[in-house]
This record gives sequence, structure tokens and C-alpha cells, in this order.
Amino acid sequence: MKKLILASAVASAFAAQGAYAADAAPAATPDHAVAINVGVVTDFRYRGISQTVKKPALNATIDYTHNPTGLYAGAFASTIKWIDDAQNAASVSGSAPLEIDLYAGKRGEIGGGFTYDAGGLFYYYPNNKLAATGSAYTNANTVEAYGQVGYGPAYIKYSYAFTDLFGNADTVGSYYLDAGANQEITDGYVLNLHYGYQKMANTPDGTYSDWKIGVTKDFGLAIASIAYIDTNAKSNFYYKATDSSVLTGAGTTVFSLSKNF
Repeated sequence: MKKLILASAVASAFAAQGAYAADAAPAATPDHAVAINVGVVTDFRYRGISQTVKKPALNATIDYTHNPTGLYAGAFASTIKWIDDAQNAASVSGSAPLEIDLYAGKRGEIGGGFTYDAGGLFYYYPNNKLAATGSAYTNANTVEAYGQVGYGPAYIKYSYAFTDLFGNADTVGSYYLDAGANQEITDGYVLNLHYGYQKMANTPDGTYSDWKIGVTKDFGLAIASIAYIDTNAKSNFYYKATDSSVLTGAGTTVFSLSKNF
């Protein structure tokens, strides 16, 4: 039975936009801006699926923006557990507890209050050996391109996979459609709303929807958030490889703390 292999990373546009917002200031915006964020989360969810088999994770982002042109580039890294779990289930030796994402793109104004963000993202899993676990898996490293349009606090984004998707064989052409809004409600509290649809090419059981509702607040010392995340991911596909009773797409409440530098 084919098991879940889905990426961990934070979406590049989200990471880049978070860093861009953190750089905003009443004074003139500098031509060159660098932002660093370090955080901890109780369950690392990406596109609604646990990437740490329901365990905590540490992550960090470094982001560079050239404000005159809107060009940006950055890297995100996080601890993960899903690759080691899949390799253990297949009796494949090796350790791949880390994901590194490299991204670059361009963002700016379209006009009439609309914005755009377009770029590419490389998900890199050092030392992953999923290709050795059998025909159901390929190398986990994945390349996606994305395009996003925003208006005020709302956005819609499309991501397309040019490689097999996160270790699932024969899934080139998979895509993810993402819509949401981050609206301040009162005293710096931001309401986070999200809905996404993951289409996994040639893999009906891998296709699903996910959604989130949460609140984020920057307290100065740290940024805190709480969110409820859920999916309709199929239980015969999205589960811990070494313990099928642990469903990685089941609904959960996630807490996180991070700090901008």
C-alpha cells in the first residue's frame, strides 16, 4: 500500500511576505532588506499534513528583498520526521531529519490595489533515500513554481510541480491551489484564514483539501499564534508509515512562537 510522502516546508511566498512585512517601517524603506525569523511549533503542518508525525519542530528563515525592484530570495530550514519514518518502515538505513527550502521571485503592485508575487521553490532533503524504498517512492527533492495575486489582506496562489511531488512516483504536474486572508481584527490580533486544494497527479488517494482558522499576535518579544488545522485527506494514504493508526491529516490545534531579527 502506498503511504504518504508529502513535503514539510513553509510556502515560499508566505515566508517571504512575512519577512517583507517585518521590514516595513514609518521611515523610508531601505533598498536592501534582510530579515531573519526563528521559531518553534507544536506540530509542523504543511498544506494541512503533519511533517513531524505530530511532534514539535524548530525552524528558521532568512530572507533578502531588493525593494526598488521587488526581487527577493531566501532560505527556510526545519526539523522534520516524515522521511526517517518512511525509511524506517521500509528498512532503509539513513537519516534525513532536515529540510532546506531555497526560493526566489519577484513581487510588486499590479494597480488598483492588487499585488502579485511569482517565483520558484526548491525543496531539498539532505541524505533522503526514499528512491531506494521501492517503486512507490522516488527522490523526495521537489521543484515548484508559484504565482500569487493579492488584494488587501486576501490572496490566491497557484503552485505547480515540475518534478515528482515529495517522493510520490509519477506525480509530475501536481498542483496546489491556495486562498486565504490575514485580517487584523483588534489591538494587533490578526485573523488567519486559509483553504487549499492539493491535486496529486495520477494519485487519486493523494488528492485532498485542507483549511485553517487561527489568530496571530506580535507581542514584540515574540510572535505567537494558535490555529486549528484540518483536512479531508484519505486515511489510507496520509498516515505515519510505522504506525498506521497515526493519521497525519487529522484535525489538530497548533501553537507556535517565533521571533523576527
